[in-house]
Amino acid sequence: MKNNPNPNNRQENTQGSLTAKETAKVTGDVFIYTGAMTLGDLANQLKKPVAEIIKFLFLNKKMLTINSTLDDETIGMICLHYGLDFKKEKAVAVENIEEYVIEDDATTLEERPPVVTIMGHVDHGKTTLIDAIRSSNLVAGEFGGISQAIGAYQRDFNGKKITFIDTPGHEAFTAMRSRGAKVTDIVVLVVAADDGVMPQTREAIDHAKAAKVPLIVAINKMDKPGANVPKIKEALTALDVIPEDFGGDTIFVEISALKKTGIDTLLENILLVSEVLELKANPNRFALGTVLEAVLDKHEGPKATLLIENGTLHGSDYLVVGTVYGKVRRMTNEHAKVVKIATPSTPVSVIGLSEVPVAGDSFMAFPTEKEAKEIAEKRRLAKESESRQQTSNTIESLSERLASGDTEHLYFIIKADNTGSAEAIKASLEKLNQDKVKLTVLRSETGAITESDVLLASASKAMIYGFNLRPAANVQQKANESGVEIRTHRIIYALIEEVEALMKGKVKVETTEEVLGQFEVRALFKIGKVGTIAGGMVTSGLIPNKASIRILRDGAIIYEGKIASLKRNKDEVKDVKMGFECGINVENFNDIKENDIIEAYHEVEKQS
Repeated sequence: MKNNPNPNNRQENTQGSLTAKETAKVTGDVFIYTGAMTLGDLANQLKKPVAEIIKFLFLNKKMLTINSTLDDETIGMICLHYGLDFKKEKAVAVENIEEYVIEDDATTLEERPPVVTIMGHVDHGKTTLIDAIRSSNLVAGEFGGISQAIGAYQRDFNGKKITFIDTPGHEAFTAMRSRGAKVTDIVVLVVAADDGVMPQTREAIDHAKAAKVPLIVAINKMDKPGANVPKIKEALTALDVIPEDFGGDTIFVEISALKKTGIDTLLENILLVSEVLELKANPNRFALGTVLEAVLDKHEGPKATLLIENGTLHGSDYLVVGTVYGKVRRMTNEHAKVVKIATPSTPVSVIGLSEVPVAGDSFMAFPTEKEAKEIAEKRRLAKESESRQQTSNTIESLSERLASGDTEHLYFIIKADNTGSAEAIKASLEKLNQDKVKLTVLRSETGAITESDVLLASASKAMIYGFNLRPAANVQQKANESGVEIRTHRIIYALIEEVEALMKGKVKVETTEEVLGQFEVRALFKIGKVGTIAGGMVTSGLIPNKASIRILRDGAIIYEGKIASLKRNKDEVKDVKMGFECGINVENFNDIKENDIIEAYHEVEKQS
């Protein structure tokens, strides 16, 4: 990337070929417009006499006046008459900077550094690898470059730069995607050679696949006696991460972050994948990108770490960041050194914003403070309106969109009580793909529905289906807050039929039961002929006496029945509300265990 792009000669970011102030224009021999216009407007854009156009239309049996609104067909006919091609672009509101179609001429593009995120299971050496990469980087005569002041850094290797995002985990990575930000070009998956594939390994793979980001697998701890590379390759192959020597396209690199061996090979392969991706950007336009993190500094005020994705950010530029605006008062790099410019793929920390933005927010630079302030205010008002009217990604809203004829790509997460059921449901759903509606199962596995599942569903606009499982109260609450719908079934064909109906836009949601509350078992008491009494606390809603209940163990339903007795302080009570302790005796069931969940529900009338 060339240095020091001229700050006074940068392109404004536009909503396609048109600037924020334009609705139509002639470029070369092409007339570009965003929507319907009057005959007078078109004549003005084409610089042709109105009378001449009216006459042409009259000869073609179209009786129009200067104030007549033209449809696309008529606009095209007039353009062709004057030897112009025509192109209609989607009208994008000036404040919707995420929807701007940035069109760069190929001659303006330059190679940019790849942006890499390192992910993996806890204790597999992710942090050690990050330290190994940093410590081998000599910056300004300071060994280690460890004076990092922001959550991202760059590494010089073989004359090229690589940008690493030091994300604290999958949540940050996914939260950015949930806001439409694709900040990562490559994911490096760290797997310990002496441990193998673990739950967070699978999660990292799911997130990378959902984001459509290429993976490089770094098999770490090769210095350990128990290192077993073939076992890891086989396990990852089963997860559709297939090594090159198994006939796949995923690069595997053997390293020891602790001994600092294999690090250069890993960096070489990152650059190799980067070359294949042909990552380029135009440094000679106003900067745009994503907020990596943001804080309120007690000394400097709102501070944000920005990743430049395209263009160049200059000190004193005016910014719109999420719903706030400001002027760059100071810009620093990872070593807390003041910099005057930041080119594509460069992370910088800036101060000068009016408020603290949110990680994952988009940002864009503008030529004037007036423009930045106006756009930020429009974005703030739009966000407030959206919050009031926000609809969840529910089966009802999906059904409405499908029924209206929209093409949809549906994403699902399947959780089941056993492997056979999970595999059967996944295979059955994947057979339902059709031209109009595409279906992808992002995750299909056994075990309880977790907050990690909700997080992935939120980022990917997916629905969660549980088979013979129920979500715990905290998971359901997280789903409600995130607008994620969790559907549960006990019969496979009923689940498949529901998805089939959804894909046809004809699903009718009929609620047949309502969850009243959940109770967590924390102690057990054996009492003579009564049997086992479960002592614990109501964690959500309320538990009525004699209610229908199901017992959940690790999310799976192990028993369904009724409450025989509900007591507080040895007294039989009508119900117990959230936050209160009580004792429950379940009718005809004594095999209850600590940490089980007792969920009370009741039947409700079907809605027509």
